[in-house]
Amino acid sequence: QVRLVESGGGSVQAGGSLRLSCAASGGSYTYNCMGWLRQAPRHEREGVAGIYILDGSTSFADSVKGRFAISQDNANGTVYLQMNSLKPEDTAMYYCAAFLPKGRFCDVSSIPRGPGVWGRGTQVTVSA
Repeated sequence: QVRLVESGGGSVQAGGSLRLSCAASGGSYTYNCMGWLRQAPRHEREGVAGIYILDGSTSFADSVKGRFAISQDNANGTVYLQMNSLKPEDTAMYYCAAFLPKGRFCDVSSIPRGPGVWGRGTQVTVSA
């Protein structure tokens, strides 16, 4: 069974940066995409970033494009989300996800619908 554990959340002022980490264990390569989704109060879940673990290609939601980066350390089974130029609207619970690709593309919009596996989440709070 795939297990995902997030870390690195916290509070930061607008314009600041945070890096989230996701440690995967238990056969995550059943799903060839790893990524992140978020959910803010009174908002729908939003897939924000994905990485195709076989070749490292990445994809992002328009809302974070140019500000967030996703990377992987296959040796340690870890995926990172580097978040720069944070805005108050980025405030949310962030969940690591393992999910299926469409061909060789990780469609981040598919993360909330599944199928896939999520971690328990880490809170990110951005103050104005």
